[in-house]
Amino acid sequence: MEVSLYDHPIFFKEYTSLRESGITYNDFVEQPAIKSAISELKDKSVLDLGCGTGHFSKYCIEKGASKVIGLDISKNMIEEAKKNNEHEKIEYICAPIEDMDFPKGKFDVIISSLAIHYIEDYSNLIKNISAFLKHNGEFVFSIEHPIVTARNEMNNWVKDKEGVKIHWALDNYQEEGRREEHWYIDGVVKYHRTISTLINTLIDNGLVLERIIEPQSTPTGLEKMPKLINEKRRPSFMIIKSRKNNV
Repeated sequence: MEVSLYDHPIFFKEYTSLRESGITYNDFVEQPAIKSAISELKDKSVLDLGCGTGHFSKYCIEKGASKVIGLDISKNMIEEAKKNNEHEKIEYICAPIEDMDFPKGKFDVIISSLAIHYIEDYSNLIKNISAFLKHNGEFVFSIEHPIVTARNEMNNWVKDKEGVKIHWALDNYQEEGRREEHWYIDGVVKYHRTISTLINTLIDNGLVLERIIEPQSTPTGLEKMPKLINEKRRPSFMIIKSRKNNV
């Protein structure tokens, strides 16, 4: 990725407006789940990949992290992070995740919230993440669930003539690779991978799988966003937790 989706003026405006509303899938489904998967942040050094506007980086400090590096390719996101979520223990870096370069064994915890499905070379990314982790360090990340990204058209709900959702169509699952969809703008690119690829790549790079979460909405989310009941029919996200074990 050379140019960030989040630096497109229309997309950035619509996306930030959505997140500022506080009524999102992130607030009620993804964020509670990924936070629940993290074991301990007190006195830990943390790398936040795809840090966006820095909310998660700030959360890590609030939970006792000693140092957080927030990395994001988007200039807009990094500017917002520095403006709204600056802290003396947080360093924000504007750079592609693919180009990151840190000393081996630098971090206790590496976290990524809904960024890795934008990365084309997953294998090399996990190789680097494993190298940057200390022994026994945690890697926790969330992605769009593979059953969401699988179908080439990424338009999966089959509806009746009244627009009622009948079922979710799963197709093209084993065909890994690039997908495009309209999300505020045309041509939003993501990369689909099977669950086996996601997990086996971790294992091949010395990471031990500890937990997989396919989250549903919090009770508050169901009250404020009734459509989140559909998370029972198919999950939007997957959270994977692994630990480095290279004894």
